[in-house]
Amino acid sequence: MVAANISWELDVWNKLRNAQRSAAMRYFGTREGRNYILTRLVAEIAENYYELLALDNRMLILNRTIEIQQKSLEIAQAKKEAGRETELSVQRFQAEVRKNESEKLLIQQEIVETENRINFLVGRYPQPVERQTVDYIGLNLNMLSTGLPSELLQNRADIRQAEREIAAARLNIEVARARFYPSFGIHAGVGLNAHNMKYLLSTPESLLYNATVDLVGPLINKRAIQADYRTANAEQLQAVYHYQRTILNAYIEVVNHMSKAENYRQSIEIKKGQLIALEKSVEVANNLFQNARAEYVEVLLAQRELMEARMLLIDTKNEQLSAFVNTYQALGGGSF
Repeated sequence: MVAANISWELDVWNKLRNAQRSAAMRYFGTREGRNYILTRLVAEIAENYYELLALDNRMLILNRTIEIQQKSLEIAQAKKEAGRETELSVQRFQAEVRKNESEKLLIQQEIVETENRINFLVGRYPQPVERQTVDYIGLNLNMLSTGLPSELLQNRADIRQAEREIAAARLNIEVARARFYPSFGIHAGVGLNAHNMKYLLSTPESLLYNATVDLVGPLINKRAIQADYRTANAEQLQAVYHYQRTILNAYIEVVNHMSKAENYRQSIEIKKGQLIALEKSVEVANNLFQNARAEYVEVLLAQRELMEARMLLIDTKNEQLSAFVNTYQALGGGSF
């Protein structure tokens, strides 16, 4: 016997159609999740790039500080030879120079590690990362606007994913409800049947066929269907809670990052004024020390405060740029 059987369920209650639509919603939800991951990847690369620029500027500041301290060391040595200063001042300036030279090597190691983090994120082996020489402190990104709440909902990939999860959960309830109703099926078969192989192809004598229509009701497994229905309702409620939490988290992220970017911008402006005063104080301290009107300790303190202020300004700028990057992500990033 050679035969083929076909079964077809009549989708009277849209059970199969809703199950298909639910699966499609979950699939599109996973695509939105992919976009969210890509947005985070872009943000991480940008954060590491700006951190790399910050490390370059820290290196420049150390080089400038070492130059200033080297000149002070030369002045101290000259004053010692003239009998106007002691060995103590020479050694203190020498120690300060060596400390900053050692710090340069530590920053160089941070640069290597940051470059390799970027290389890892873009999927390539360790290599130098090309970057532009820019005025880091004066670097201004375009101000971001949160826009209308509806626009925020459209841009956030995780919110769109949560919306699709709710839609899929609602369709799953419809599928579970439809299982309470009877199902209609059509079964058909056709084939060839003979008691001897040589008569198998003798038609219509060997032709075999059948067609039936059945009606099946949920009698035995009714409790299982009820449990599935309650589970589907619980999953929908969970999806709604997750959606609400995702929206709340989105608004909090946007407010925090926008506020951080503005506050750090104002802090940078104030620190610029502080830096101007400290640069003037270093200049005055060097002149006074050269003319034997100030102690070496005052020069060391002024130089150290200037370097620390410059480093803190770079850190503050790095935090501001990081806030811009995180705001970009919180607003949904780009399209992929």
